[in-house]
Amino acid sequence: MAEDRLQFHEMGLDDRLLKAVADLGWSQPTLIQEKAIPLALEGKDLLARARTGSGKTAAYAIPVIQRILASKQSVREQDVRALILVPTKELGQQVQTMIRQLTAFCSRDVRVADITGKADLSAQRPILMEKPDVVVGTPSRVLAHLNAQNLVLHSSLEMLVVDEADLLFSFGFEADLKNLLCHLPKIYQSFLMSATLTEDVQALKELLLHNPVVLKLQGSQLPDSSQLQQYSIKCVEEDKFLLVYTLLKLRLVQGKTLLFVGAVERCYRLKLFLEQFGIPACVLNSELPVQSRCHIITQFNQGFYDYIIATDEQSLADPTAAPQAATAGKGKKKKNTERGAKTKDKEYGVSRGVDFQNVANVINFDFPTTVESYIHRVGRTARADNPGTALSFISNTELELLSEVEEALTGDHADSVLKPYQFKMEEIEGFRYRCRDAMRSVTKQAVKEARLKEIKQELLNSEKLKTYFEDNPRDLQLLRHDKDLHPAVIKPHLKNVPEYLIPETLKGAVSLLSKRRKRREKPKAAGVVKSSFKKNIPGKNPLKSFRYSGGRNKSRKGKA
Repeated sequence: MAEDRLQFHEMGLDDRLLKAVADLGWSQPTLIQEKAIPLALEGKDLLARARTGSGKTAAYAIPVIQRILASKQSVREQDVRALILVPTKELGQQVQTMIRQLTAFCSRDVRVADITGKADLSAQRPILMEKPDVVVGTPSRVLAHLNAQNLVLHSSLEMLVVDEADLLFSFGFEADLKNLLCHLPKIYQSFLMSATLTEDVQALKELLLHNPVVLKLQGSQLPDSSQLQQYSIKCVEEDKFLLVYTLLKLRLVQGKTLLFVGAVERCYRLKLFLEQFGIPACVLNSELPVQSRCHIITQFNQGFYDYIIATDEQSLADPTAAPQAATAGKGKKKKNTERGAKTKDKEYGVSRGVDFQNVANVINFDFPTTVESYIHRVGRTARADNPGTALSFISNTELELLSEVEEALTGDHADSVLKPYQFKMEEIEGFRYRCRDAMRSVTKQAVKEARLKEIKQELLNSEKLKTYFEDNPRDLQLLRHDKDLHPAVIKPHLKNVPEYLIPETLKGAVSLLSKRRKRREKPKAAGVVKSSFKKNIPGKNPLKSFRYSGGRNKSRKGKA
């Protein structure tokens, strides 16, 4: 079967591009790449639906670069030839990174600029004045530059790409997109990439595409059960915290894990709760500066952290979702979100299109409010051919949302149904008092202080140290985002799990893990080693082996 598939070297690509593809370790194209690249190189407009993690970014980036390289052979004039529209800043930076990797051997011929950042328009003006070949940005940012005449596209643009097209309207970019079209030439090639084919995508198709080829690849929007295991567990609010403590502390969930919550306040509540037990986790939400968010994602991909608590704020993505969230038992948080609206970034999106690498598990601590949101969240794991697990905690108020998701996924693919997570809650009942003890420390005031402390800390990291880190990139590796915030009172005894509390069924697995941890901890850094009477040779405990011998002074005199 693999022999029949079209390979990269058979697509008529530039040698420099093929060399970059080989350097990235891509031995053969994914299904979307195999179908989309030849059609794009023929000059056809494309509407492609493929699930997350299927290689959509490279499917449009390769033909864009190839066409620019081909046109450079005849036209020497430097101009903006391709515009890539993305819904979020995180995705913008990811697309720029991908294009830079693919142009590693032709970076002088193909230049790319990401203008999604929060910098002033005047600060980005010099970059655009150099007329990069590819411009990546959100619709609102691109439109602002067009209105300021920092960017001119009506004569030079050849290709327009809309990535994660299903999210652009939901992020409130509809008006910006329509206004942006007035600045584009009459003839250009368009690509629409999406994980789902919603009504919004159909509307975009009418706006942007001319006689497009529609690619509906992979019938299921999520991988089947052989690659992605999906589970749900029905539990009350308190049990959510009890479950997450047990799963993480006893290492029942192993590998890199994304925990999704529905609001910023919940994000810090969960982080402070886990801090009580010595479980470090990063926080990712719309209030943090964009440089910090992108740095957290980069370090997570490099293996610095195991756990990220991310907010998937529907109120930002879809203004109509706010009342829905209130009816789902989150009315109390309405004031908080309104108060924090000034500092929230409307172009934030972590569950949407961002390529978290080697994520083993996704835990929906708060269940998503839409089917699309569920698909995008769970799509962070089981990417490419890697296996993954998704576990959703379902409270009584979220049962209706669960049935909506199950209905959509069952209609899509029979294997995609969420299976009940077989977990005996009575087995971990012994941990409940510890969780209640920890929750008493995580007060509203503690959450508020943690929120302020984190934002101040990240603003300092992001702004004041930006120039320093540009000169000293190695020091950036030392900057960690999972440090304890400590506004809540920490009770040291909670960090350890007494053996008598561990359920009999789990004792074997937990003791194995603790032995492995001890083996890992054995090698110590070279240098002065401080000895302690507590760490003496086994069997030489001074309190047990102490023997009183009379006439101590006499023996000393004898020696003298």
